[in-house]
Amino acid sequence: MCGIVAANAERNILPILIDGLRRLEYRGYDSAGIACLNDRGQLIKHAEVGKVATMVAGLPVDLVGHIGIAHTRWATHGAPSRENAHPHLSEQRVAVVHNGIIENHLELKQSLLKKGYAFDSETDTEVVAHLIESELDRHDDSLSAIRAALSQLKGAYALAIFIKDNPDRIIGARQGSPLVVGIGVGEHFLASDAAALVPVTQQMVFLEDGDLVELGRDAFQVSRLDGTAVDRPVRISSLPADSADRGPYRHFMEKEIHEQPEAIASTLEAHLDGTRVCPSLDRGLLKQVKAVHIIACGTSYHAGLVARYWIEKLARIPVSVEIASEYRNRRPAIPANTLLVAISQSGETADTLAALKHSRESGYLATLGICNVPESALTRACDHILMTRAGLEIGVASTKAFTTQLTVLLLLATALAEAHGAPEKRNREVLEALGQAAQQAREVLAMDGAVLEVAEEIANKPHALFLGRGEEYPIAMEGALKLKEISYIHAEAYAAGAIHSGVPYGAA
Repeated sequence: MCGIVAANAERNILPILIDGLRRLEYRGYDSAGIACLNDRGQLIKHAEVGKVATMVAGLPVDLVGHIGIAHTRWATHGAPSRENAHPHLSEQRVAVVHNGIIENHLELKQSLLKKGYAFDSETDTEVVAHLIESELDRHDDSLSAIRAALSQLKGAYALAIFIKDNPDRIIGARQGSPLVVGIGVGEHFLASDAAALVPVTQQMVFLEDGDLVELGRDAFQVSRLDGTAVDRPVRISSLPADSADRGPYRHFMEKEIHEQPEAIASTLEAHLDGTRVCPSLDRGLLKQVKAVHIIACGTSYHAGLVARYWIEKLARIPVSVEIASEYRNRRPAIPANTLLVAISQSGETADTLAALKHSRESGYLATLGICNVPESALTRACDHILMTRAGLEIGVASTKAFTTQLTVLLLLATALAEAHGAPEKRNREVLEALGQAAQQAREVLAMDGAVLEVAEEIANKPHALFLGRGEEYPIAMEGALKLKEISYIHAEAYAAGAIHSGVPYGAA
């Protein structure tokens, strides 16, 4: 995944940009680059294929700048190369970094070629840089030119832009891809992830789709694409400055696996008040629920599949679970008094947010978000929220986010069961069992040595089949996904009940 960091400050911003990129390395990338105005007003760009450290090693040792943008790229349009690495420039006048996909970039590129613009890369992002430059001479100010350029884009983007003619301003824009403003004293920042900024500020403004932000050193202004000014609340980030430190562990995935007991315990504490389950949810609303629809992607989708077993068993309410990207492409039949539950670790999953938007006119009783990031788009879009307490998850393969989602979903199932008159004894048994989950997780983690022995025996196998029955089947699906994500070994899940020794499935 790509990462953005930008800064406008009275001090030298090169160390800030470099540290921000390093804190985004967990997202995965193939190249990195920086563009800034140096202390002589020259626009300097440097990019390299490979690690941030490789790019930094090639920077001039005496480079000083007070305004600049930086990026880590995961190749989409064009192979990993210096030419395709961000930032992208136009006429040594405009510099742009970009996350997302510009869907109409080929059409725009043809138009720009006819105007005489030359392209040095295969990316959709260079189109944005040239498009902005082409609008500069047609407008009285750079912000108007940027608005005119953005109005022609189709697709998703988070952009950080600076123009050499306006050396005291950075422009950020969000449409379908996260972007956060960091507020300092005599300095302001942009990033695609709050984790990149916590060493320099805890004060954050999370932009909404369709927002533009103009960053000076002493002030910032958020507006819409049509120029209407808007206020976005300043939030204090809950991320600690050392959140991207892996400590004694070899990698972040190992660290986060071992953080699961504390994450489960913290999540339980957040949603239990004595014997009261999910006290933030209105009991009158829960009593009205006659059906539940769950939308999510990837790991969160698997958590939703497990929840279907629990909710139907405990509360006797029918549940459907759907991959968010598929939900958007059909018109589901929605029974009266259906609760829509959207699950996303980051709260910024594009397909889940789009599905949630698609659902607004569908007549749901209410929307409930389950999320790990309190400042995210999902938490702002849903009527009700149940937060997980997993903390920052950096590893590519979700671990503690998954187990805390399951924790919240079992609590939700219990709250629905309680509201619908389920026997108190059974609900109490569920909560007592859930209360032991953190300690049971510690006991499992204490088996590291035995797990390592098994892992060494199967490490060279080219295929893996994960079997599960009942609610363990979605767990098997999650296991297969994890193995594919981490090792690229072929893995798939199969319902254990569908395997018959020597007898074709369905045969008499």
